[in-house]
Amino acid sequence: MSSPKSGKQTIRCNVLSCTHNEDCGCDLSAISVEPGCGRHSGNPEDESLCGSYQCRNC
Repeated sequence: MSSPKSGKQTIRCNVLSCTHNEDCGCDLSAISVEPGCGRHSGNPEDESLCGSYQCRNC
């Protein structure tokens, strides 16, 4: 299933430890945003995370 915006987003990323980080952007065409396990605080940093993250030096 494709959304009307598919392929038109810009993915910005300042997580330098991620292997997909390319000059403060993400070189993936799409990312997966996943809920934090058991978090229901209302704070974005608690409730969501990038499921596409891969450690650059792991």
